Amino acid sequence: MRILVIGSGGREHALVLSLSLSQHVEEVFCCPGNPGISQLAQCSPIKVDDFAKLAEFAASQKIDLTIVGPDDPLADGIVDFFEERNLKIFGPRKDAAKLEWSKYFAKEFMLRRGIPSAKYAAFDRREHAIAYAYSRQLPVVIKADGLARGKGVAVVNSYDGAIGAINSCFDGKFGEAGKMVIIEDFLPGTEASVFAICDGENYALLPTAQDYKRLLDGNKGPNTGGMGARSPNPLIDWETLKKIEKTIIQPTLLGMKEEGRPYKGFLYVGVMLDQNKEPFVVEFNSRLGDPETQVVLPLLECDLFEVIWQASEGNLGFFKGILPSAETSGNGAAVCVVMASQGYPDKVAAGMPIRFKVGFSLGSQSQLLDQTKEVDPNRAKILLFHAGTKLDNQRNLITSGGRVLGVTALAQNPEDAKEFAYKAVNKIDFAGKQNRLDIAAD
Repeated sequence: MRILVIGSGGREHALVLSLSLSQHVEEVFCCPGNPGISQLAQCSPIKVDDFAKLAEFAASQKIDLTIVGPDDPLADGIVDFFEERNLKIFGPRKDAAKLEWSKYFAKEFMLRRGIPSAKYAAFDRREHAIAYAYSRQLPVVIKADGLARGKGVAVVNSYDGAIGAINSCFDGKFGEAGKMVIIEDFLPGTEASVFAICDGENYALLPTAQDYKRLLDGNKGPNTGGMGARSPNPLIDWETLKKIEKTIIQPTLLGMKEEGRPYKGFLYVGVMLDQNKEPFVVEFNSRLGDPETQVVLPLLECDLFEVIWQASEGNLGFFKGILPSAETSGNGAAVCVVMASQGYPDKVAAGMPIRFKVGFSLGSQSQLLDQTKEVDPNRAKILLFHAGTKLDNQRNLITSGGRVLGVTALAQNPEDAKEFAYKAVNKIDFAGKQNRLDIAAD
């Protein structure tokens, strides 16, 4: 098979790595890709929103299956566009991807289907939103309705903070995404990430994960796209996972099918577990999470492409529950630490040279770091996923975005994975780098 992956971040790098290991895959292409991905796939600098050129590329390269990484093209209907041209593509159509690109739709859908979530109200007028916020008990959650790159959510502990978050939406901080505001009651508990590969009716579960959204240690500071992740999630035992399937995933797929929006693609469920481990939906995403993908996919002990292909064909009925992985076998864990640019998640400084300290250099493929004395090959393996990098005119690696690198360690246990992930982070440097120090610490 010849496969095309659309996207340019760490999630797409992890996808390309897993797909390139499949015995069924002859060649992987990526648009636009990044320097790390280019070591594994043929990259073409076509933007993710240029559907016509992407479709032309897929046809000219005789691509057997296109897999969409980021949310924006899904929300804009890339799957519909490809299917209208008889090009095979994996991802939800625009009307199904609405689970992510409209939080209002998702909340109304969950209300109709009895799927547990926080109490909410939606507003398209500033004064009404502010009045409602004053009526709620603090803390309260303010969300932009549309896509805001993981930054359109604010958990506020004061009414002044709520007014500020509401004004940010209506004043255009998130563009069209902020024209409607969702105000939710705060759900106490611990967040978890659950992923399913769906064929419109059936599903197969990927390993569970925990994402760290806040910029600073102790889950403080502004929300980001994600500052790190670990897998498996220690809070999700078998009983809890079955409850998530029964109360969330199964009614979601059934409801979407019955409402004429069959869901085919990756489904991300952000779950809040209360003190009794009862699950509530925080959000849906219509694609894999980032950086959770960088810890989930390396733990799989099956052929990812084969599962995706069967899902694209509508043949997932024979899969039951979670896919074979280090989580199900108890043979390992993964921790990813994100290295971000100065200023992230707001305006960032780009163009900073990325340096690898003495004794720790890139291997023959830039997603795999050479083993050193600090990284014992008998205890851990380090993967380096590029997110915001590019090559300058001298082909030196430099920063080009907010989140720059995802440093993932694979080990037999979470403690070793955490230890070696941070040892690897300390071997990489660029001006203004920032990263959390408490990923997988709790």
